[in-house]
Amino acid sequence: MERNLKNVLVISFGFLLLFTAYGGLQSLQSSLNSEEGLGVASLSVLYAALIISSMFLPPFLIEKLGCKWTIAGSMCCYIAFFLGNFYSSWYTLIPTSVILGLGGAPLWSAKCTYLTIAGNSYAQKAEKIGRDIINQYFGVFFLIFQSSGVWGNLISSLVLGQSPQQVEISEEDLKCCGAYDCITASATNTTAFRRPEMTLVYTMLGIYTGSGVLAVLLIVIFLDQIKANEVESEKETMKKESPLSLVLATFRLLKDKRQCLLIPLTMWSGFEQGFLAGDYTKSYVTCSLGIHFIGYVMICFAATNSLSSMFFGKISQFTGRKVLFAFGTLINLSCIIALLLWKPRPSQFAVFFIFPALWGMADAIWQTQTNALYGVLFEKNKEAAFANYRLWESLGFVIAFGYSTFLQVYIKLYVILSVLVVSMVMYGIVEYMESKESPRPPTPVSKEVTGAPAQETPLKPKGSG
Repeated sequence: MERNLKNVLVISFGFLLLFTAYGGLQSLQSSLNSEEGLGVASLSVLYAALIISSMFLPPFLIEKLGCKWTIAGSMCCYIAFFLGNFYSSWYTLIPTSVILGLGGAPLWSAKCTYLTIAGNSYAQKAEKIGRDIINQYFGVFFLIFQSSGVWGNLISSLVLGQSPQQVEISEEDLKCCGAYDCITASATNTTAFRRPEMTLVYTMLGIYTGSGVLAVLLIVIFLDQIKANEVESEKETMKKESPLSLVLATFRLLKDKRQCLLIPLTMWSGFEQGFLAGDYTKSYVTCSLGIHFIGYVMICFAATNSLSSMFFGKISQFTGRKVLFAFGTLINLSCIIALLLWKPRPSQFAVFFIFPALWGMADAIWQTQTNALYGVLFEKNKEAAFANYRLWESLGFVIAFGYSTFLQVYIKLYVILSVLVVSMVMYGIVEYMESKESPRPPTPVSKEVTGAPAQETPLKPKGSG
């Protein structure tokens, strides 16, 4: 147990160090590299590469390298992206974004595989239920990992806030902030969008790169390699599920009407996260307060998201998913309408934190309940279902970051509003289809009518004719 727990903690703190760096840097991309939309373009390329990677690379790399060296090698792909930001240009950021995207899917797959094998291995020796041990290991992992959103953003705000002279943003520049922004790809030379002093940027990037290197060293030195006999059954599973067979199974699931109807909802997850990371941080926070406030604002989002995920995960058994989806829709609709009307000003300081807090609450619903919905609807095809989930969510990110440079914020708000409405309509149809398929509860026959003990009368499922 001690050896297994040590390995779980090593992986957890390795991911904490890595995503402390990546999470903080991702939030800054649209503002730090705003020239010609380089930052959001790199994120769009990154998620496009992630789609390709998730389809083909994980089983192959895990089988050839093992979980430990797949994790270590994939983490090096993230470090390449950190290094690319030291001299950010189209020739450095785009290739390193591709590298990170290709390493992202194997990293997460190897982590899941390692924790699953470790849990099953311990459960077998201790004569316990494997599922329970695996859940405990994943609970420890996410408890540690989720805090990365706080530390990465805190580092960026503390470092970039050290500028000796904080320039006050003029009223003329403030007119370019918010939904009807006048900031274009070629016109980001206003006071708010001036790049911070390079010494501060290099200091921040140095901390992030060092954090990534520490993550790799932690894995290489302290993580135990899984023994051959422990991964034998796992390798057999991977051989049966070759990358090509998984791709075919993923697209074969599209024959299921429910999967097709859930595509807008799944893409919505990418759209809404992409808007907050790419547009809200740039056109509202950086434009009105300065780039050094992005970290504080995103800490608010991360903390609310984490706490809400735990809360909604607990109460979903009492409220049901439909109530939570309706609540999430109401929150996002309210935020979108308010963002269309709001003229951001530094004097309205608290409001800049209210929006990400509400957005984090809604995102917690989308993440927990959409994943649970896929697990319930496609119980017999979980691998193909969650491959579809990753595919369509990543496509939402690609589109959201892809059009970010070319459209004004108010148009993007109308786009995500439309996606949300379509998502809920399609989701409603799925719920209606499920209710038609579900059998009615049995109706007892009254004693008073029959004079005999109540019996259950079998009924055909709804819609069976």
